[in-house]
This record gives sequence, structure tokens and C-alpha cells, in this order.
Amino acid sequence: MTQKSISLRAWAELLLLGGIWGASFLSNAVILREVGFVSVVAFRVTGAALILWAYVLLRRLPLPRDPLVWAAFVFAGALNTALPFALITWGQTHIPSGLASILNCSTAVFGVLVAALVFADERLTRRKLAGIGLGFAGAVTVIGPDAVRGLDLTALAQLSLIGAALCYAFGSAFNRARLSGLAPQVAAAGMLSGATLVILPLALLRDGLPAMDYAGITWIAIAYLSIVATALAYLLYYRVLGMAGSGNVLLVTLLVAPVAIMLGAIFLDEALPLRAYAGFALLAAGLVVIDGRILNRRRAAGAMPPPAQ
Repeated sequence: MTQKSISLRAWAELLLLGGIWGASFLSNAVILREVGFVSVVAFRVTGAALILWAYVLLRRLPLPRDPLVWAAFVFAGALNTALPFALITWGQTHIPSGLASILNCSTAVFGVLVAALVFADERLTRRKLAGIGLGFAGAVTVIGPDAVRGLDLTALAQLSLIGAALCYAFGSAFNRARLSGLAPQVAAAGMLSGATLVILPLALLRDGLPAMDYAGITWIAIAYLSIVATALAYLLYYRVLGMAGSGNVLLVTLLVAPVAIMLGAIFLDEALPLRAYAGFALLAAGLVVIDGRILNRRRAAGAMPPPAQ
């Protein structure tokens, strides 16, 4: 069976998606100054769902009639959106946005592993195993020894990012198995509606009705998070998912971290420990090995005969 790979077009859309989601960590940090973490997620998914359903209805895209598909929307919304968004946002209340984005890179490592267990065309090769090993080493390096010595809020916040990565890995595989046959706009709208059904009652229960008198910068961050980083981003996500597969699409997390680190340093004056950068280097090396393109090109260049004298 032909194995899934990443085309140049898919890489281009992954780069765009990485930039969009990289800025979402900054948006989360800004919004959390005034809004509870569950309500941040509720604003994000509810607004994005409304935007995408308006688009679907205007385009008159066909809607699924199978009740199992609508049930899959709710499950995918909980697993791939509501729960990881909440874990990431809560984590950012205790750790810098740049550190959160680095830990988010482990999504790609878990994603490749889960996809190999589920799909025949994303099998686990020795090269991918080596990359996964490097990735795990990177995640452990980022978290550091303090997490082992005692589970304080900082350690738990870091572990919450690992939990979000696992949710994304299993969620991506589920989406490919159950939702990738739908139009990307319908799949994204359905999944975000499922996430809204899960998170909105929790937000009202925990935070109550939103005050709505937030600062202008907070509303700008909410708009970006909902319209760009969720509605638009999920359209790109489903497009790349269909082109490259569930494991490959999660390589986007490697592209997210540098953007989030840069924005956190510029706008939030964040300074990360050296082990965070060392861990990111290991994660990046692992994902380069998993992708294999650079290694293959180096081998091909080494195998070429020397030019004629």
C-alpha cells in the first residue's frame, strides 16, 4: 500500500497553519488576563462554529444525514478540540506561552505513533521509531527533573500539555477514520459544534455569564483566536489531513513553537530556561528524522558519482 507523504502544497499549508497556531498562544495569554480558561475555549469554539456554519449554509454544501456522523462530530469535538484546548489554556495560566508551545510539539511524536497503530499506510518504520525516541527525549528534557521530584502547579501545567498532545494524536486518527470523507468546511463546522456542546455548559457553570466589558486588546485576541486560529485554521487542517494523513499533519506542531516563542519574547517578555531550547532541538531532530526528506536527500547526494574531471 502506498504510504502517505507530504507534498509541497501540503508543506506550504502546514507552514501557514504553523504561523496561525503559533500566534494563538500569544492570544491565549492576552485573553487569560481577564477571562477564565474554560470561557476562553468557549469563546473560541462557539464563534468559530457559527462562522463555519454560516459559510456552509451560504455555499449550500451537502450535510451528512447519518446520525452516526453527527455523533462522531460530538466525540471529535470533545477529544480533538474541547479537551486539548482546555488543557493547553489551563497550562498557560502557570507556564509561559513559549514553553507551552514547545511541549505541544510532542503532539507530532504521539500522532505518528498512534497513526502507525491505526492506519496501514502510515506504518511505523525504523526511521520513525528513531524519530519518536528523539521526540520523547526532547519532551522529557523540556519538562526537566523538577516534575519528578514534586508535582507542583508548574509540573502539572507541563503535563497538561502532554495530555493535550495525546488528545490531538488520538483525535487526528479518529478524524481521518470517520470525518475525512466529508467536505472540510462541514467536518470543521461539525467538530466545532460538538466542542461547543461540551465546553459551553462547563464555562457557564464554572465562570458564569461573561462580563463582556473586556479591554479592546482582549476582544482583538478573542476575534483572532476564534476567526483565524480556529475557523480558518481548521479548514486548512482538514485539507492537509486529506492530503498527508493523520500522523503527518501533526508535524505542524514543530512549526508552531518557533512562532510562539518569538511572539512570547517580544510581547510578553518571556524568558525560557536553556533546557527548553535543548528539548525543542531534540523534538525538532526527531521530527526531521520522522519526515525523512532531509536525510534522504543527504544520502542521495552522497551516492552521486563525482563530476567528470
